Amino acid sequence: MGSELIYRGSETQPSSDSYSPKPVKPWASVTRPIHYLLREQRLLFVFIGIAIATLIFTVFPTSPAPYVAPHSRFTTLIPDSITYFPIETQQKFSSAHRLGFGSANPTGKIPLGLKRKGLRIVVTGGAGFVGSHLVDRLIARGDSVIVVDNFFTGRKQNVMHHFGNPNFELIRHDVVEPLLLEVDQIYHLACPASPVHYKFNPTNVVGTLNMLGLAKRVGARFLLTSTSEVYGDPLQHPQKETYWGNVNPIGVRSCYDEGKRTAETLTMDYHRGAGVEVRIARIFNTYGPRMCIDDGRVVSNFVAQALRKEPLTVYGDGKQTRSFQYVSDLVEGLMRLMEGEHIGPFNLGNPGEFTMLELAEVVQETIDPNAKIEFRPNTEDDPHKRKPDISRAKELIGWEPKVSLRKGLPLMVSDFRQRIFGDHKEGSNTNNASSS
Repeated sequence: MGSELIYRGSETQPSSDSYSPKPVKPWASVTRPIHYLLREQRLLFVFIGIAIATLIFTVFPTSPAPYVAPHSRFTTLIPDSITYFPIETQQKFSSAHRLGFGSANPTGKIPLGLKRKGLRIVVTGGAGFVGSHLVDRLIARGDSVIVVDNFFTGRKQNVMHHFGNPNFELIRHDVVEPLLLEVDQIYHLACPASPVHYKFNPTNVVGTLNMLGLAKRVGARFLLTSTSEVYGDPLQHPQKETYWGNVNPIGVRSCYDEGKRTAETLTMDYHRGAGVEVRIARIFNTYGPRMCIDDGRVVSNFVAQALRKEPLTVYGDGKQTRSFQYVSDLVEGLMRLMEGEHIGPFNLGNPGEFTMLELAEVVQETIDPNAKIEFRPNTEDDPHKRKPDISRAKELIGWEPKVSLRKGLPLMVSDFRQRIFGDHKEGSNTNNASSS
């Protein structure tokens, strides 16, 4: 029986090729979140959460306090902004560079329960006379210090007491060769400062150039220790930072004088051209323990000669004047300058002025009243007068020297006596007698 196809046209339904969903109700985007919050008391939990958060922030405020360096003699305020930089430079340098390398807290606020992170600092020439005293202060306040020194004038004995301290590192390296470190601050002290040493190995600016390059690469703050020798044989007395100096560019001392002047130029060029944070200190005559015994500088010469029962050698007529600051005063000034907001340059020295004959008399009083004075021909380009005007340092970084020559000299004599003769007992007795 054949199949039969039956077509019922009246029973078929019209088909449509398109699908039409329900039309979107007006205000659905507003009413749906409201319905969601009202269901199952969700709105109540939102208010409870807000109340708890308000209570926590009221009881435990998170406002930051200024950093106070432990074991230091002064309070260090770390600024929240670099007001003297242009806008693009301010954006480049965040407070992470001042609160610790790699800090994940760029706003400068320290989270609850966390202590201030110590800085990572490199001190070039850190095994030298001034550098080793600076390292002592930085370690004491809790920073990590890397000393870079080639030991041309520095001595390992100056920093041996830090060996074994996890916050201390020593690298034997000459800064005229490049060096890559991750640090927050750079104190650049590496440079022979006495005539005996810088005439034997003339100063060049390659080390300063390398350290400025390092500061640029890692975003570190850079402090240059310049010198009062940039004023040469000054025609202005006392010397202000605005004085440009009177320097012989081809004299026997010019390798040092002009080297430091060029270093200041490079420092300011890196600041203006590359946005490097810089500080410049112009250091006047400094004395104290750990000073090189036979470096040709007048205080160390007089003290060593008096202890050895030799005549005190005065060059020229002895009327040349110098100003002498104790090393602890200088270190305080360097740290205040580094942590402050001002570039400089700043004169760091003691404005107390002494002639060479007056200095010889003070050494006689302290060591040996019978010590003789011997006059010799004066050296070439020897400045006739040297006295700092420190009004700018007083006003802007709150610094001035505290230790007088008659108070600080016996401390240096005690150190020299011990190093020359190895006499601990006699040195301490002399120190006590002189101080009293």
